[in-house]
Amino acid sequence: MRLLVSVRSAREVEAALSGGADIIDAKEPSHGSLGRVSSPVLRDILEQVPARQEASVALGDFSDSAEVRLTIAALPLPRRAAPIYLKLGFAGVADAERIRTMLQVARTVAATSSASSIRIVAVAYADSGSAQSAPLEIVCEAAIASGAAGVLVDTRSKTGGHLFNWVGPERLRDLLQYARQAHLLTAVAGGLDIDQLELVFSTRPDVVGFRGAVCVGGRTGRLSRERVEQVRRRVVHCSSAVLR
Repeated sequence: MRLLVSVRSAREVEAALSGGADIIDAKEPSHGSLGRVSSPVLRDILEQVPARQEASVALGDFSDSAEVRLTIAALPLPRRAAPIYLKLGFAGVADAERIRTMLQVARTVAATSSASSIRIVAVAYADSGSAQSAPLEIVCEAAIASGAAGVLVDTRSKTGGHLFNWVGPERLRDLLQYARQAHLLTAVAGGLDIDQLELVFSTRPDVVGFRGAVCVGGRTGRLSRERVEQVRRRVVHCSSAVLR
């Protein structure tokens, strides 16, 4: 399982990398679960991430294809050896066909970008009721039908506890297994702390994401190399326990 750490500026990249992050995620936490950083900030972040290191970018929530097209086309994405994952959420949209269409548009725009390493990831909210979005399974089906590269199960709300307050481990495990069988990259996030890592491991995602737990002062606070290291050590420990 790979460790994704969200950074809000280029200044935080070194702490995330030296702490052991496998994927550097550009996100502005003060703008919500999928808060998008500005283009200059994104450019600065990606300049600090080695070309062979995976990166991801939170793009926010979308309700129409035109917005998807314009947003992705405007991103300052360099050519890289490693993939850049673009994460799209769909708060306020419950219709599976609309979600599938937006993901297809995202793939089409990404395919025409000079940054040939772009991968599209659909975000499914565990708290879909309060997010007024489609249930996890519907978003996963839309991701498969559209040819997206992956699915991230997250929470839109960051004040209602962690991911497992909204979805049980058995349901999540079944969903991730189904997604993997369809060749999707699987990821989980959502207010997780180091104490939930063993439960996360039981669901077998490819990637687990952190922000608040690796910061001093919460998710809008200062990213801490020491806290990233703590999470990394627990990831390694849990991996070893699973293999035994």
